[in-house]
Amino acid sequence: MLNYKCLAYISLLLVFCQTAYGQLGFSHEIGVIAGPVEFRSDFGNRNDTETNFGNSGYGIGLVHYLNFSYRADCNCYTTDTYFNDHFKIRNEISFNKTKLEHFGKWVDPSRNTIEANQLRGHKGEANNFDIGTQIEFFPLSIRSFQAFSYRIAPFVSLGVHYTSFSPKVTTTYANPDPDEIGNVLNPDNFYSAWDPGSVDASPGSTWSVVSSVGFRYKLTKLSDLMLDLRWQYYFSDYVDGLDHQLEYNKYNDWLLWLNVGYIYYLD
Repeated sequence: MLNYKCLAYISLLLVFCQTAYGQLGFSHEIGVIAGPVEFRSDFGNRNDTETNFGNSGYGIGLVHYLNFSYRADCNCYTTDTYFNDHFKIRNEISFNKTKLEHFGKWVDPSRNTIEANQLRGHKGEANNFDIGTQIEFFPLSIRSFQAFSYRIAPFVSLGVHYTSFSPKVTTTYANPDPDEIGNVLNPDNFYSAWDPGSVDASPGSTWSVVSSVGFRYKLTKLSDLMLDLRWQYYFSDYVDGLDHQLEYNKYNDWLLWLNVGYIYYLD
C-alpha cells in the first residue's frame, strides 16, 4: 500500500536529487536491481534450513546514486578529498514479495494433532514497498575504478528505508474456502497457542535499517555490474501478517536479499 508518507518521501527525494544536480553539480548514476529474497519471519522454525529456503521470494528495484568524485556541470573531477573518492549516496525504490508457510518438525506429516493441522493450513504472503537512502563506502579509489585501474570495486553500505507493507493471510483449516469472508481470519482457525491478535493482515508501514556488502564490476566507461547482499531489519513484527508473541519470538521480521544490478553513469 503506497500511502501519503511514501509519496511525501518520494517528493523529497526528487527535490533533493534535482537540487544536487542543479546546485552542487554532482554526477548521477541510475540502475536496476533484482534477485532472490529469504524472508525471516514468524513462519516456520527459526534457523531451520527448510524454512529459510522454503520461505523465499524475489525483489526488484530502481536505484539512483550521487557520485561525488565527478561534476556533471563541468565534466571534470571534484576536489580530491577522501569523502569524494570513497563514498556514494544510494537512493532506492524497491519491492519484494515472498510466499510464506510453516516448515519444520511441528508440521511433519507424522503429526496429526489439531495444532499441526492448523499450522499446515496457514499460509501467508509478504508484500513490501520500500523507499530509502544508504551511504556506500568504497575502500578503493572511486576515481581509479572509473579510470579502469581495476575492474572490481568492493563496497559496504548502511542506511534507512521506509517500508509500506501489505501482507496476505489464508488458511484451509476448518475452512474449505480460504476466501470466505468473515471466516478466514477467525482466531479459532489458527494455532491455538497464539493470542487472538497474533494473525493480522492489515496493511501498515514501518522503518527499517539496511546494510549490505557487495562489489561492482566495470563493464564500460559508463556502466557497471553490481552484486549486493543485503540484510534488512524491520521495526515491526507484523510485516508478514503474523506476530505470535510467544517467548521464543525474539526478533522482528527481517530478510536477506542477494541482488544483481546494472548501473549506468549519466554523462
